[in-house]
Amino acid sequence: MPRRTVQHLEEHPNLSEILGVLAHLAHIGDQDLTVLAEAWTNNSSIAAARDRALHPDSPLVLEVLAAFEAVAELFSDDLAGEAAYVTVDPSVTVTALKAVRDAIAGAYAKPVLSKAEHAELMAPWRAAFPVLRAEEPDLGPQADLVKAVLSALPRLAARCHDAEGQQLFEALVDLSYVDESDRAGARDSAFQAAVITSRRRVWALVQRSGAEGLSRPCYSCGTVTDAREATRVRELVSDAACALLVADAVPDELLALLTRPVARLVPTQRLG
Repeated sequence: MPRRTVQHLEEHPNLSEILGVLAHLAHIGDQDLTVLAEAWTNNSSIAAARDRALHPDSPLVLEVLAAFEAVAELFSDDLAGEAAYVTVDPSVTVTALKAVRDAIAGAYAKPVLSKAEHAELMAPWRAAFPVLRAEEPDLGPQADLVKAVLSALPRLAARCHDAEGQQLFEALVDLSYVDESDRAGARDSAFQAAVITSRRRVWALVQRSGAEGLSRPCYSCGTVTDAREATRVRELVSDAACALLVADAVPDELLALLTRPVARLVPTQRLG
């Protein structure tokens, strides 16, 4: 097997296909799950291609495994099958997600796969999504604000080297105790709006992005933060970003309640 030479995603020769698959994960619809499940098969040839794709020497295999974890989170409600809004049998979803994981593995591992192996792993995905689209996930009409809120999290993660970032983090901890029960109810209402507008998986993606943004460790000083405080801040910021995701489907008062605590994270003229 060729040795791994790709060190960063931006260097990957199959970048467009990878981005096309990853960007579409949060927009897989119920009907797509059925197509993926029906198209997925497994035999000795496909299993061998999968093993090659997930070999430790395959390009960026750790990113592939992280993407597998993200898929499990995005579809956790579908896999549980308990919520009233879940309409696909969980067993169908389980099979569909096997097809999704094969597509992710196949896209990343294309440089070390034969054409036939790559085609076999990608076949169910291409049956569901015949047109390759390397687009960002649709974050709704307030996409810029959603990204602005999430992009502030790395600064909070590096607050041990940023006095203003530390002050902001502490202020957010204090604000997380204000209107706590009201915000919980507003969050539930906003999520129902995400369900109605078919954005619940994008909601999960935004929450995961928030968790990743704030959990980046500082390797230079090893500062330890109170995990409870970090969780409260993460939830506060994620609630705001998710509310902005469904800004066109919730009352203004609800949106203001969930976004007001994090107004300092983005320019005041953009989020008041």
